[in-house]
Formats: sequence, C-alpha cells, structure tokens
Amino acid sequence: MLPTHPTLPTTPFRRRGHCAAVALAAGALVLTACSSGDGGGGGGTKSEGPASDKNVSSNYTLGTAADSKGPAPDSPGAKKGGTVTVLQRDAFHHLDPGQIYYADMLADQMLYNRTLTSYKIDEKGRVKLVGDLATDIGTPSDGGRTWKFTLKDGIKFEDGSPITSKDIRWGIERLYASFETDGPQYIQQWLSGEGTTYRKALPDGPYDGKHLPSSVLDTPDDKTVVFHFRQPHADAPFATAMPSIGPVKAEKDGRQKYDNAPFSSGPYKVGDYKVGKSLTLVRNEHWDPATDPVRHQYADRFEISFGHQLGDSTRRLLAGQGNDRNGMSLSNAVAPEMTEKVLSDPGTKARRFDEIQPYLDVMTINNDRIKDVKVRKALAYAMPNAQIVQQMGGATAAQLATNLIPPSIDGYRPTDPFGKKAKPNGDPEKARALLKEAGKEGQEIVYAYANTDVQQKVSVVVAQALERAGFKVQKKEVDSNNWASAIGEVKNGFDIYRTSWGADWPVASTVVPPLYDGRVISDGSQNYSHHNNPAVNTEIDRINAIPDVKKAAPEWQKLADRILTEDVPVVPTFANLQFSLWGPNLGGVKYMPVYGTPDPTGVFVK
Repeated sequence: MLPTHPTLPTTPFRRRGHCAAVALAAGALVLTACSSGDGGGGGGTKSEGPASDKNVSSNYTLGTAADSKGPAPDSPGAKKGGTVTVLQRDAFHHLDPGQIYYADMLADQMLYNRTLTSYKIDEKGRVKLVGDLATDIGTPSDGGRTWKFTLKDGIKFEDGSPITSKDIRWGIERLYASFETDGPQYIQQWLSGEGTTYRKALPDGPYDGKHLPSSVLDTPDDKTVVFHFRQPHADAPFATAMPSIGPVKAEKDGRQKYDNAPFSSGPYKVGDYKVGKSLTLVRNEHWDPATDPVRHQYADRFEISFGHQLGDSTRRLLAGQGNDRNGMSLSNAVAPEMTEKVLSDPGTKARRFDEIQPYLDVMTINNDRIKDVKVRKALAYAMPNAQIVQQMGGATAAQLATNLIPPSIDGYRPTDPFGKKAKPNGDPEKARALLKEAGKEGQEIVYAYANTDVQQKVSVVVAQALERAGFKVQKKEVDSNNWASAIGEVKNGFDIYRTSWGADWPVASTVVPPLYDGRVISDGSQNYSHHNNPAVNTEIDRINAIPDVKKAAPEWQKLADRILTEDVPVVPTFANLQFSLWGPNLGGVKYMPVYGTPDPTGVFVK
C-alpha cells in the first residue's frame, strides 16, 4: 500500500505488481505495496519514543455489512472549519488514482477518491476491511474465482451525478490503456493474464468503445459489479481497496490529463493544482457522509505544498507558529538530527507517533552465484543488523528484523532462526564455523551498494562484519540512478545487495509469492535472490488456494520461516518505521498501518 520513509537512503523499493522501481529513501515516498517505513507499537497509540518491538499484526479484521455503513465514527473533540496545511518534500507524481502506488499519494487520494472497499481504523489503531462504495467486502463463489459487489445507494460524483457500476467498470478498463503504467496491476492480471499480457485483452482501454466481456467483468445492472478471475483469490477484497479500483466518469476522463484533474467521489475535490508546487483540496458538497464508513469532512480545505526538506518541516511543525499550528505531513518523517529534540519536548507527546510500516529491508543473496546454503547461512549469522539500523537512522527509523514477514502483516510471529535478538551485531564465530564446515574459508563476496551517503556508511559496517566472519569482501559501488536496473538483472554479477519490499495489503500473499516464487525469475522481476525451490513453489500454490485469508496467514509465516531456515535466499535486516509530528492545533491524526502514513481522513482544526 504501499509510501517510503523520508529518513532512509535512496534505494529501489518495489511492491508486487509495481513495474517500476521505487526509491526507498531519505525522503522518497513509496506506496502501499511500495513503502518503507515506520513502526507502530500495536494499536496506534502515541509512542513515548522508540519501542523495542513494534507489532500490529493482530490488528486486522474483516468487516461486515453493518461495519460498512456510514457515517464514520466521529473523532473525539472534532470541529468543522479551518485549513489544514500539509508540508511535503516531494511533489506528487500522480493524482490519477489508477497511477498511484506511493505512500504519500496513497494517503492524499483517500480525501478525493473512494474505492469498492477500504480500511476503517478505530481509536485504538485497529484496522477493519469494510465496504466503501460497496455494501460489504464482497461475496465469493466458484471457489473464490468469482466476486460480486453491490454498490450503496446515494454515492455521487462531485457534480452530484450518481456513481454506478458502469463508472466502476470504466475505472477498471482504463487501467488496460498503455498510458496507465505506474499503478498496481492485481485486478487486471487476475482478470486477463499475468505480467503485461492483460493489456492484450483491451489494448486501448474503453476509449474505442470496446469493453471486457461479461464473462470477465460483468455489470448486469447499475448496482452490481462481478469479477470473474482466472484463479481463486481469497484476498480479492483487499485488492479492491487499492486506489485504482474506484469510479471514473467517462465524460470526465481526459486520459493522461486526468492526472491533473481527477473527478472526485470523496469528501474533497481538487480546487487548485500547480504541478510540482502545490495542491489545494476543497469540500465536495455532493459527498454524503451517510454512505462513507471511513472519511470525514471536518476541515474546509487542505493546502498541500511541496519542496519542504525534512529539517524544514520538522522545525516548522515543532515550533507550531502561524499556519504551521494547523500543519502536518503525509510522509515527511522527523529529521534524524532533530529526533532527540522532538522526543525530549513534552509538548510533542500528544502530537507525534512512531509506527511500524509494512516495509522490510533485506540483504539479498544471489542464489545463482552463492549456491552453497552453508555459505548463505554464514552470511546470515555474520550480518550486523543493529549496526545497519543505526546507520539507517536508529531506533525511530528502523526496527531490527528477524524473519521474512514484516511485523505489520497479519499472521506475523516473531520467529528468530538466526538469533538476531541475542546477537544483533552478528555471530562471527558461528559464521566462521559454517564457512570452515563448507570448506569455503576466505570465500570472496562481491557486495554491491548504492552510492548514497547512508549506503556508503552501511557498506563499511557490513564489510567489516563479513571480514570478521572469514569472508573476503569486494565492494562494488553502483550509481544510485542505475541501482534498480543493476540489481534487477538476473546476471547482475553481484553476490549480495540491499533490496526492500512493502506489502500491498496486510496479507503475506503480497510478500512471499512475488519475492520467493522461482517461476517468476526474469530480468526486472521482484525475485531478486533468484530463489527457486520447486517444493516452495508448490506450497505457494497450496496456500494461495486457501479460501480464508485468516487461515492462510499462519501458513504464510510457516512457509516464510521454512524458506529462510532451509534456503536462506536473503538476510532480513530491518523493518521501517514512520516517525511523524504535526502541529499543536490539529486533532484527529491517526496512523494508517496499511499505507504506513498518517491518515488525513479524520483530521480537524481545533
């Protein structure tokens, strides 16, 4: 869902279905399958400071039709009126919901874009998947291949016209057009084929008058949308919560121009947009709160401006003067150099959080080059996780990882097969013993890293740790602008390299298959380690076919632990945290665990 952590160094970060690399970084924003982030100390309560273990994996439930009814529960003390100012470092790449796959834009689109399903967050930070435009989270049949959604009464566009199933169909079919390249592709692929082959089903989208056949996507009446997937998908209601699965009014669809003028279905609409400079959202008078279980319309407007570095936004929000009293950011984290100042100020206690994001960093091992599993295990034991965390920004920016599942994912358990909690800076003796047992003492490792300031510092502690364990390290600095393509090649010539991944929704089906299914290995695929174990591939198919996502959740964790302990394709290093601060005159700020960002939908001016 995927958002990037603005304190972390620029590194490619990709989400499942995201065909372009995303910068995970000191400021770069990746989405919801693509975000890196912040951590949440269970339940979304405000943190006193960095917690030793943040875990919100038990926070997710599936809502009922009753849960899907509006209006959304009021934020305590909420008032109407006023302007919320939003300070962003990076300009938004897109406003078109079909193109959105970065954390900052994911948070922003919630104000003007509604989807078939969405996430309802309570005052304790618990997350419930509910119907948004739909009356519930959908009804499956045919073993999970077919999903039916019924639209609510009273849902409207910003011009007051009703939203119908035909608008949902148009919104989905336009995703097949060649210009729609940056958004998630789950629904299109599930309907019409893997990779980019789905585009063949509707090469020009709906613009030439053609549509997907009713055997694929059916809208038998104005209230009904029926998906006929090629395979069972128990997690379909999560995929329909992504920003691209919402309505687009055909007469307002300017194709590429829609990026600057999306037609609102939410509580706010675009008032003024200066590309690269600012965005103003104003009230949509035709939004009906009685239909919306997720959003509010407290503030009169949101004024979003770009170009604010972390130090700038942190200083302004900490001081809380003038318009900054009503200020926040959707993705800018507290600047690392100001962390202690913020934590030591008692006045910030009620207006900050440090929460866990759905993004996990790993040191990937090229399994084509490092074939001996004992050598890969030696690398795992030798890796200095705690020192890496320190270089990435410390305890408010990252949390030491012990397995392959982010702690924010449903079914996560804190398994620790390589003893990272006991020896967070590595176990060089154990690593050296494994190398000796394998007859690979002095094994040379080609270690590639991006030439950012932070990654250069990380490379020093990693190389030193590996050398203590008996490896010989050859460091290869790679231009950060070419990093994604360099590590994305199957024959990349490197032995180890950092990669990052964020789950698109809180189910590990968006983590394990894209990263460890050997059938997807190719240049540019997300299986960066080139892991290929036929038994694992078979198990992926078995778990994917489980019709209950709650029953599948622990199975994904078991499989992930099996992959890590038996095959060791990567070494988990840290989960990302989001350390956010907002102005003293704002209320209703919550954490959105699925996107890894502050949630703007209940924000009000005091």
